[in-house]
Amino acid sequence: MNMLSYPTESEHVESEVTISVRRTFASREDAALVDRLRSRDESAFLEVVQRHHGALVRMAQSFVNSRAVAEEVAQETWVSVLQGIDRFEGRSSLKTWIFQILINRSKTRGVREARSINFSGMNEVNPESGYVSVEPSRFHSSDDPQHPGGWASQPQQWDMTPEQLLLSQECRSFIEQAIASLPELQKEVITLRDVQGWDNEEICVLLGITEANCRVVLHRARSRMRQALESYFGKSKFGHAHRSLSSAKSDRVAVAD
Repeated sequence: MNMLSYPTESEHVESEVTISVRRTFASREDAALVDRLRSRDESAFLEVVQRHHGALVRMAQSFVNSRAVAEEVAQETWVSVLQGIDRFEGRSSLKTWIFQILINRSKTRGVREARSINFSGMNEVNPESGYVSVEPSRFHSSDDPQHPGGWASQPQQWDMTPEQLLLSQECRSFIEQAIASLPELQKEVITLRDVQGWDNEEICVLLGITEANCRVVLHRARSRMRQALESYFGKSKFGHAHRSLSSAKSDRVAVAD
């Protein structure tokens, strides 16, 4: 169904009309902005750049080696937007169209950069063949007398608070690299959903996948990220520092007693 049309013969007319109305308002807003861009209205271009540039750079960073290169890709995307705005047909939202350009350019640049980031714990399993979210060895067997099917190896408790993690440049760098090492579709979905804050419907339109597929891919990406972070915090100096601090506190308590 065309987003701007209303069905006249359907057993689901009411719900389809509701969806059409909601999308029509978005389309009208886009249409006005597109008209201004086509007339080379500088304020319209500035408005779009301010709205999306940061997100474009963050998205590009999952495909290329550095923020500097991601900035270049974002700039190239804006040039393409200006050059191609007269050919924009409105079959998707303006935002989706801009991100499609960005993703295509980022993929091309990423291949050219010939990156070789490797996380051994994340690359052992082919995502297309028999992928499991958590290793079966981490669970008790179903006939275990005390904990049938329960955790044999509990998920690691990360030693830092969310605030401390956000302040850690090393941790942020690791997360960016870990996302960049994911299989392509998982990388795109988790970046759009968890980094950019897109909803599933927007992601499905942008990437051309079903909502069910989106949920599965997101689950796999998040599971791989958890595995990578568990490995990172198991070896990280942050975990060691926290354990040392806890030990020192215990010693002080013992002395006080």
